[in-house]
Amino acid sequence: MARGLNKVMILGNVGKDPEIRYSKSGSAIANLTVATTEGRKQPSGEYEDQTEWHRVVFFGKQAETCKDYLHKGSKVFIEGRLQTNTWEDKDGKKNYTTEIIGFTMLMLDSKGSSGGTPQQAQAPRPNTPQGSDDLPF
Repeated sequence: MARGLNKVMILGNVGKDPEIRYSKSGSAIANLTVATTEGRKQPSGEYEDQTEWHRVVFFGKQAETCKDYLHKGSKVFIEGRLQTNTWEDKDGKKNYTTEIIGFTMLMLDSKGSSGGTPQQAQAPRPNTPQGSDDLPF
């Protein structure tokens, strides 16, 4: 039996061009932000859009794909896992950030807006319990 499940799926738009850097070993790392928007019904009965921003990190070939094909406004589906990082600033205050470590990316722009057909990039899923893809939720 699996000890737990840490899986995230988002569908949204890239907030700005991906930031690419390289590790000492030469592996690409892409950082991007993705906005997801949903309508929330207000007490007045009207709907108001609420946008949530997500930090996403891709590694290796997927990071290169981000660099080559994603840009501000690109529509993308991302699947991954949540990871929270903790650090202390120079004043000793603890800081936290939560980001999505991407496993799968599906570019959803039409030919006219991204210059190509929808593409999928997928990485191996480390530490994924066997059979978790068969869960009904």
